[in-house]
Parts: sequence; C-alpha cells; structure tokens
Amino acid sequence: MAKAKSNSRSCSCALFFGFIVVVVSLSSSFVRGDGEVDGVDLTKGASFIFGDSLVDAGNNNYLPTLSRANIKPNGIDFKATGGTPTGRYTNGRTIGDIIGEELGQPDYAVPFLAPNSTGKAVLYGVNYASGGGGVLNATGRIFVNRLSMDIQVDYFNITRKQIDKLLGASKAKDYLGKKSIFSVTIGANDFLNNYMLPVLSIGARISETPDAFIDDMISHLRNQLTRLYQLDARKFVIGNVGPIGCIPYQKTINQLDQDQCVDLPNKLAKQYNNRLKGLLTELNQNLPGSTFVYANVYDLVMELITNYNKYGFTTASRACCGNGGQFAGIIPCGPTSSMCDDRSKHVFWDPYHPSEAANLLLAKQLLDGEKKYVSPMNLRQLRDL
Repeated sequence: MAKAKSNSRSCSCALFFGFIVVVVSLSSSFVRGDGEVDGVDLTKGASFIFGDSLVDAGNNNYLPTLSRANIKPNGIDFKATGGTPTGRYTNGRTIGDIIGEELGQPDYAVPFLAPNSTGKAVLYGVNYASGGGGVLNATGRIFVNRLSMDIQVDYFNITRKQIDKLLGASKAKDYLGKKSIFSVTIGANDFLNNYMLPVLSIGARISETPDAFIDDMISHLRNQLTRLYQLDARKFVIGNVGPIGCIPYQKTINQLDQDQCVDLPNKLAKQYNNRLKGLLTELNQNLPGSTFVYANVYDLVMELITNYNKYGFTTASRACCGNGGQFAGIIPCGPTSSMCDDRSKHVFWDPYHPSEAANLLLAKQLLDGEKKYVSPMNLRQLRDL
C-alpha cells in the first residue's frame, strides 16, 4: 500500500520478490458429499497468501502503520471496486490475485485482518501478507507496525482451527493438503528495510556479515515453512527475491542511468536466492508428501527490465505514480503524485512495486512457464497434482 506519509523509505516494501503462500479456511457448515459447503465449491480449492507489499491485499489498512496503500490513485484499475483503493500497492491486481483467478478460484483471498474474514468467506482463501513485513521479526520496524512472517503463520493457525470447525478434522486436512496452494512472497524487505537501511542497520552490518544475515533468514524461513507443513499445508510456491537494485527508488537515490542497477542489493538478492533454492530442495526431501515450487522471480523481473520494449512497455526505470528525481522514485504514490498517461506501458507502478501490466506477465510465467522460471513444475501442474 502507498504510505501514509511520503517518507522515501516507507514503501520499500519488497519488489516483485518473495513468495506466494496459499491456504484455505472454512466455517462450521454442512458438507455435502459432492464437495460443497454452504454454496462454496470445495473442488476449487483455496489460496493462502503470505508475504509483503507485493501481495498485500489490505491487511495494513487495519494496522497503525506508515506503510499503507489505501489512498488514491492506488487501485485505480482494480475493477472489483471500480477503482477504489483496497490497500494493494499497485494500480490493479497483485500477482496473487491474478494467479487465483487463473486457477479457477471464484473470489479473491480475503485479508485476514478484514472484518469479513469469517465464515465461509475463508473457504476461498485468506491473505496474510503485510506491506513492510519480512522473514525476520525486526524487518520493517521503520514503518512502526507490519506483520512479520512469524505473525502471519500464527494467524494461519487461527484460520486452520476455523477450517476444522467448518469441515471436520478429516475433510479439513484433505482440503488443505490436496486442494489448497500456499504462496509465499517475502524477503526483499529483509534487505531493503533491515540489513541495508541507513542508520538503523549500520550496527548490524558492522557486526554481521551478509553470509551470517542470510543464514539467519534461511533458518527462520525453514522454521516458518515447517510450521505451515505441520498445519497440513502441502502445496507451496515460494518466490525468490527479485532484482531490488533495479527499482526506481534505488536508481533515483543513487543517480543512475536508466539501464543501470545498484550492485549491492542485487548481489545480496542472488546470494539469498541460491540459499533459498537449496532450502526448498531440502524441504522437498525431508517433509513427506510436500511439494515446494521455486519461483525464479529474479530472472523473470530482470527479463522484463532488460527487454521491456519486447513486452510492450516504454520504460522499466520510471515509476508511473510517484515524485522526486529522474525516475519519480523518491516519494511514494499518493494523491499529490504525478501519474503517467498510460499505466500499461510502465513496468513499475510506484518507486517499489510492479504495475498490473507487469504482474500479468509475471503471473503468466508462473502459471504456465518452463523450469527456467518455475520448478520443478508450474502452478497449473501444482494445482492438478
């Protein structure tokens, strides 16, 4: 979500990197033999989404936080609300929204903190993502409040108990394990709004090497994903961290040319991504019945940035909505921001987040792409597994 204040750092909430975690919850209702609960078709499964601002659908609206996107013109192209802001940090749908639609889910996963995240609404899925959130609990403290990955898993535990009440223990376990997808999109904030954050992080960087910091991230993520597995999640898609050195904010504050990126953030992202890939291989081997899909968001986004003309964009450097500097990359999107004429021609909606047009292309590759971008299978194959 766009920030409540135009603090230049208050929107570094994770670019297109992270994971997409999808799960589902049901309310105590009558379950028919044909797979229907109170009019909800259980054969469609559910989408449980964990992560940061790349996939936040409005949880931060309900937190006292500096990281929010429930102000215009955010959501201007979100058809479900006629262009009214929802708390999504983009002009339209997030990657999680688009993937859910394409996999046949009839409704968007409801934000966990929203008042309507009760009863049969949770049968379509729940979104736990939070702008500013990270793998580590300290990440994003500059925003005052946000939901870390640990808290998001705690909240899923609440949903999990609701599902038992709705379906009964046996049917709930089957629904989660066979019909639901857990997507995780997280990690960028751990670098942008923790390890690399000026002033607040200088002590950590003096005392902790990049290797040690990434070790800490991987250790925490291992525990978080294992907790979800213990709560009967079985189908996972985990996004890596994208080229965070290439976002308009980084290009602007470092006064780069449009075809340049900042080396250090990208180096850290690639170092983390190599470790993440190994972690998912380990979990696939050690957690019986699980399938962890690795979404190579880094290469997907870099392809869009490098060859933006090929995909119909006119720029991969300038934010469509923002202010400040050569690439409108300093002040987050809000009512006083300048806005581009054709939003479909910009890879980036604001200084940190992709446009809906970019999200559509990224989602398409995750849904139907080859192993270069999504492995060991794509998301349609994961759904039908």
